[in-house]
Amino acid sequence: MSVFSTASVRMRALAKDPQVTRLAVILALLLIFFAAVRTPSFVRLSTWQSMAVQFPEFGLMALGVMLTMIIGGIDLSVVAIANMTGIGAAVIMLSIAPPGSDPSLALPAILAAVAFSLVAGALAGMFNGFLVAKIKIPAILVTLGTFELFTGIAVIITQGKPISGLPSQYSEVFAAKVGGVVPMQLLIFALVVVVIWFLMSRTALGTKLYMLGTNPTAAEFSGLNTVSLTVRTYMLSGIFSAVAGLVMLANYNSAKADYGSTYTLLAVLIVVLGGVNPNGGSGRLAGTVLAVVVLQVLSSLLNTFPDISNFYRPLIYGGVLLLVIAMNQWYKPGNIARFFTRKA
Repeated sequence: MSVFSTASVRMRALAKDPQVTRLAVILALLLIFFAAVRTPSFVRLSTWQSMAVQFPEFGLMALGVMLTMIIGGIDLSVVAIANMTGIGAAVIMLSIAPPGSDPSLALPAILAAVAFSLVAGALAGMFNGFLVAKIKIPAILVTLGTFELFTGIAVIITQGKPISGLPSQYSEVFAAKVGGVVPMQLLIFALVVVVIWFLMSRTALGTKLYMLGTNPTAAEFSGLNTVSLTVRTYMLSGIFSAVAGLVMLANYNSAKADYGSTYTLLAVLIVVLGGVNPNGGSGRLAGTVLAVVVLQVLSSLLNTFPDISNFYRPLIYGGVLLLVIAMNQWYKPGNIARFFTRKA
């Protein structure tokens, strides 16, 4: 089969996914509305560059939550892991290349900080996965607990204060604009999306994760190592959270224990809005990526209306999350009939 025919088959498969189709329609309507009511902002390149800088922060966390939700779990510790690993990276950079030090120390400091952040994120995710898979604690309780644990570690390290004064070379690399146009943060997000796509569609891991999410007992009896799969899934979520922490570190040029405090709700909203079943077993990467873009466009559109306070956003996000979950339940086969059936 040629590359073009393969692409055509995949496009038809996406078109048949009702959630992806709905999100594409919503995105088109939002863009049309944005272009109509805020034309100067819509056509300005800086507006789109700002979006491309902002959404990778929570988008990377949402990708990790997506994987854990596909296996029937959830990861509510993504923000805490991002902040903890970002703070660790900042501490290492400043210990190797403090302000005023030789510029030649910046590169080894950055490499050591990035390596530490990714390893720490993987270990944090594996810890979550171990508690869920081996100790058999519900994922929501595990990740709520580790959210507080990792946040506490971050607060102790920073004493509640931001860590700044990082080597300028770090932001010059991770917050650069490739070709003077495309933000590095967007390229990092795109690279992670490609990695997940490859893992889920080109390796046996993807099939195993969907099997585990559909029926854990059947997956175990079929010979799958469910403990290993669960630990690896949470490990990936931890790594993606660490990458998000590195992106935030570059965007803010500092690290603090409470950055991105609203991103937990936002990440869960994105995954559910993208069509991933909270009970596990189904969901598409394309839907999650579209949901990230939809919410970023909506957020940027709200920013153009100064009368709408940022304090309304958690209200909007929480309401949308409940609405999407209710609609998903409503449209399940037989639910409408049961709703209108009167019991004797």
